[in-house]
Amino acid sequence: MDKLFVEGGTPLHGSVSISGAKNSAVALLPAALLADATIKIENVPAISDVAALQQMLEAAGVFVHREGSRVTINPQGGRPAPLPASQVKQLRASYYFMGAMLGRFKQASLTLPGGCDLGPRPMDQHMKGFEALGAEVFTEKGTMHIRAQELTGARIYLDVVSVGATINIMLAAVKAKGRTVIENAAKEPEIIDVATLLSSMGADIKGAGTDMIRIEGQKVLSGCTHAIIPDRIEAGTYMIAAAAAGGEIMLEPVILEHVEPLAAKLEEMGVQVEFSGERLRVCASERLEPIDIQTLVHPGFPTDLQQPMTALLTKAEGTSVVTDTIYSARFKHIDELRRMNARVKLEGRSALIEGPVKLQPAAVQVTDLRAGAALVIAGLMADGTTEIVGIDDIDRGYEHIEKKLRALGARIWRAPLTAEEAQEVREY
Repeated sequence: MDKLFVEGGTPLHGSVSISGAKNSAVALLPAALLADATIKIENVPAISDVAALQQMLEAAGVFVHREGSRVTINPQGGRPAPLPASQVKQLRASYYFMGAMLGRFKQASLTLPGGCDLGPRPMDQHMKGFEALGAEVFTEKGTMHIRAQELTGARIYLDVVSVGATINIMLAAVKAKGRTVIENAAKEPEIIDVATLLSSMGADIKGAGTDMIRIEGQKVLSGCTHAIIPDRIEAGTYMIAAAAAGGEIMLEPVILEHVEPLAAKLEEMGVQVEFSGERLRVCASERLEPIDIQTLVHPGFPTDLQQPMTALLTKAEGTSVVTDTIYSARFKHIDELRRMNARVKLEGRSALIEGPVKLQPAAVQVTDLRAGAALVIAGLMADGTTEIVGIDDIDRGYEHIEKKLRALGARIWRAPLTAEEAQEVREY
């Protein structure tokens, strides 16, 4: 286990390469189980969530080989064996094996998935979809079992817009008999990315990226090569970091439509954001205006960038309000920001941030993946050296974050935890 040290006060300059989307990769790897031949996935980020999914695929008898950013998967030896509970509990996205295994083997057995504690994230919409396709779902000794004699297409209305449920139902439905229609489907870019892979395998999917997805089940899905889209959340994190630390940076590749909600808010604060093809330039401003943000499902402001933006808003001149309508417990980083002199008041699902304040260095604890990014950004603004522990969560979603920031001029480095520090993190 490691910790990060961030010495603030240095503006960022230069270019940063954006990795493949974490939220795509964690669904695409399980999706490869559905193929009857080799799948090659390119632009795969080197993050710990992906490494955990690779291990789960191998535990299911699948051949997996990584070379650089390309992962080759031969699923022909795959089997519906229960996956190791210790690995499943590492990340929420392990639940995509439910849809993938159900689609291929007509059965799946997994312990309840883990991941960041962001408040209630029920699985009921996933189970509703599986049952509508003809599966039986039951839990025994902490393990969820899903079984079907045959999967048959159905019309499924999601009571809550859910990215995970939308993708999981897609994975199960592509090999179901007949037509499946998912209504009130989520519209995130990562759903389109998964649909693109499945379509390249031979699936018949229409409407991905809209609130109604139509799927005609296929008996056979072939091998293919697919490149993951750029990570809009990683791109957004570096955009916010540049606005926070000062300076000017270039990011590529970036898909304009994927970061527009953030770009609009940064421009509202006074930050310059310019696009040229797949290149994006961010130029910081000496004075930042306060703003109000409400997280929404896509194409609204993404909840994954709420925490990094909260850190930046401590620099704005006035009171900003951030409301998270997606996750009720996504403000655990606020206590850590307060250790650094932030003036933030919580009222229900909203944070009221008063600025500008000069953040002070402190020893802080990462509470979840995006909270970790927020603390790194806070460290870039602080007057001194901030020590961040619990960074395993950061490694779940950001590829070589300290190396990329150092290339932009940031003073940031990694060091091993002492035995006592590691024990404290485990007990946190």
